Amino acid sequence: MLKTIAIVVAGLVAALLIFAATKPDTFRVERATTVKAPPQKIFPLINDFHNWSSWSPYEKLDPAMKRTYSGAPNGKGAVYEWDGNRNVGKGRMEIIDTAPPSEIKIKLDFIQPFEGHNVAEFTLTPNADSTNVTWAMQGPNSFLGKLMSVFFNVERMVGNDFETGLANLKAVAEK
Repeated sequence: MLKTIAIVVAGLVAALLIFAATKPDTFRVERATTVKAPPQKIFPLINDFHNWSSWSPYEKLDPAMKRTYSGAPNGKGAVYEWDGNRNVGKGRMEIIDTAPPSEIKIKLDFIQPFEGHNVAEFTLTPNADSTNVTWAMQGPNSFLGKLMSVFFNVERMVGNDFETGLANLKAVAEK
């Protein structure tokens, strides 16, 4: 009887691992909103890491988080490193490209609790008296990421954070 249970459990674990392996090798999470402000007002809120505390949902997860700014003061070459509790972990962001006032690309390196290397993009598109703002993140989907996606909807979890951040950004920019 015990041998049969062990074989069934091993079969289920193998099926789970095989299923996880079939998940895509890359991921992309994207959310957008409309802000009643020109791109020129929104762009500096994103292009300068010092301004992220006013809108980023991650800044509020650990009030004691250690922050370090280096490189350029803003724009290409600006670097932001953080080290916080288990809710925010440890990582580094660097602005790798900007096209004022319409696009910002950020290299995003997570160190803890899981290692990950992604690219975040903000796109600002004028639309009459408002701006369409898109926040996207993409990167490789490691086997651990694929396995986690079997149990958790990572796209929804990160997407909810992006929605919160965009709502905060909208509130700040529309003041």
